[in-house]
Amino acid sequence: MAAGKVVRAVIALLIASGVALLLSILGTPLLIAQLRARRMGQQIREDGPAGHFSKAGTPTMGGLAIIGTCVAGYAVAHVYTAFTERGLAAVVVICAMTLVGLVDDWLKVTRQRSLGLNKRAKVGLQLAVALGFAIVAVTWLRVDTHLSFTRFDSTGLQLGRVGWVVLAVLLLVGTTNAVNLTDGLDGLASGSAAFTFVVFTVIGFYQLKHEAIYANPASLDEAVLAAAMIGACAGFLWWNAAPARIFMGDTGSLGIGAAVAVLALLENVDLLLPLIGGLYVLETLSVIMQVASYRLLGRRVFKMAPVHHHFELLGWPETTVIVRFWILAGLFTALSLGVFYADFLAHGGTG
Repeated sequence: MAAGKVVRAVIALLIASGVALLLSILGTPLLIAQLRARRMGQQIREDGPAGHFSKAGTPTMGGLAIIGTCVAGYAVAHVYTAFTERGLAAVVVICAMTLVGLVDDWLKVTRQRSLGLNKRAKVGLQLAVALGFAIVAVTWLRVDTHLSFTRFDSTGLQLGRVGWVVLAVLLLVGTTNAVNLTDGLDGLASGSAAFTFVVFTVIGFYQLKHEAIYANPASLDEAVLAAAMIGACAGFLWWNAAPARIFMGDTGSLGIGAAVAVLALLENVDLLLPLIGGLYVLETLSVIMQVASYRLLGRRVFKMAPVHHHFELLGWPETTVIVRFWILAGLFTALSLGVFYADFLAHGGTG
């Protein structure tokens, strides 16, 4: 690969993350002021930890800052690279899922209760967005429909269009809800998400440098989008870190979850996603275990689920839980990149 092309790619990645970071840091307090003026405060669930009641009224819907600055950073970076259909489709589905979360948050605020959309409506809208993307992906974007681990044909198992659509819908809906479950402490979701998007940035860059191995026609555009998400999440974390001055709400968690799933699908690392998003998997499993145990045995596994609340109720300070969960997210980042790089070397990759 030409050195000039690599340099332009690196510049595009730096612009995407840098612009998103700067706009997120500077723009989030403006959003906070607007939300406060309109009394768009978070409603706290009644069965949550007692220590969280003091957070009631903190501005929510902060995901608007994350996704808005991500899109801005992504767009500005294209001074050095070209837009692709896959990249634009990813942005559309991220914004669509963000809109679902925004409606949910809006209803919570206007109804002055911690419940927004009912479960059927929320899942139905998520399914509609996911199905729309999956159909566009297999018909217009012509994604490879192999079940893939680190490369488009790494398992050799051909799912076909229908099978790939089912997989894409499951990953999109599952991941958005998993990130939503993780968003329960100040800075937990935004900080861990920044780690997650590092993986997709590195994978996209390697797929660009080694096109013969990965055959991804939009690898750089996907890496640019991931880099913009890193900057947007990091900038938002400046204001979202404990004690949070703003919450991302479902607006942010659903948008971030959509970005994680879409990038995994477009970068052909479907089966690597549970490791990349290992923290989200643990949070989701804790809820599944809690519900199953209570219904089948009449007892709870954890003091409260998702599991981050369990550690709060054990007496861990909130910041301790957050930092230790960030460390877990970093561990999953390192493990997933290690698996990807090992496979890269095993298939003749160098550099």
